[in-house]
Amino acid sequence: MPILTHRIATSDDLAAIRALMAQAIDRLQTGFLSAEQIRASHRVMGLDTQLIRDGTYFLIESEGRLAGCGGWSFRATLYGGDSSVVTREPAALDPAHDAARIRAMYTHPDFTRQGIGRRVMELCEGAARDAGFARAEMMATMAGVPLYRACGYEPIEEVLSDPIDGVRVPLLRMGKAL
Repeated sequence: MPILTHRIATSDDLAAIRALMAQAIDRLQTGFLSAEQIRASHRVMGLDTQLIRDGTYFLIESEGRLAGCGGWSFRATLYGGDSSVVTREPAALDPAHDAARIRAMYTHPDFTRQGIGRRVMELCEGAARDAGFARAEMMATMAGVPLYRACGYEPIEEVLSDPIDGVRVPLLRMGKAL
């Protein structure tokens, strides 16, 4: 079994993160979404570089290869990347009342079913707890729902993205007490 390491992402990692995300969307959403929904997902999902600037985005590496990534946020934005169609909400959340956001979790297709997603989730939840949050929420892709359920997340509401070239992408808002 390869040794997995983790670290906080930096701006030098952006190209590798974006490449991993594109591969994960294209390959891991198959079986959960139609081809049209997968294409539209590239404009719904993605990396919010605010997470990197905030120092809340983790990378999991296996022998020098990027195996997975994901982060958490103390900001109001629930999902979507810099170039997505989702409106950014950079206001800070209040840990006494609000849920931390689990954001932009992706596993490289070559590393699925190896505990990468669980490891990212543990890192994010631990950091959010350390920041004073008692609850976490996320907007899950259909491919991610089984992992998030296994990690204790419960459905809050089903959501359809705004139309992208007439196509809507199904999502599921989920939450968990930390």
